[in-house]
Amino acid sequence: MRLSSRIARRLLLFYRQIDITTTREMATRNHPPAIVFLLLSGLSLVGALLVGYGSSPNKERTWFHTVVFAGMLAVTVYVIADLEFPRLGLIRVDDADQVLVDLRKSMH
Repeated sequence: MRLSSRIARRLLLFYRQIDITTTREMATRNHPPAIVFLLLSGLSLVGALLVGYGSSPNKERTWFHTVVFAGMLAVTVYVIADLEFPRLGLIRVDDADQVLVDLRKSMH
C-alpha cells in the first residue's frame, strides 16, 4: 500500500469520526423547549381533573381505577422525559457509543 493511499484512508476515517461526533453532539444538545414539558404536565393535570369530574356522580369511588390512571400517567411522562435525556435515566443509550469506539479502532 502506498504512503499517499494510507494517508488518504486515515484522513477519510478522521473526517468520518468528526462528522459522527458532531452529529451526536448536536443531537444531544437539541431538546424541545421547556414549554413542551410544561404543556405535558398541564395535560396530565387536566386529564386527572376530567377523570375526577367524570367519576364524581358515582358515590362509590373505585380506587383501583384512580391508582392505575395516575400510575400510567406518571409512567408515560417519565418515559417521555427519560427518552429526551438518555444519559440521565433508566433508558440508556450507551450501546450507541460503540459505533464511535469501533471507528476509532479502525483508524489504528
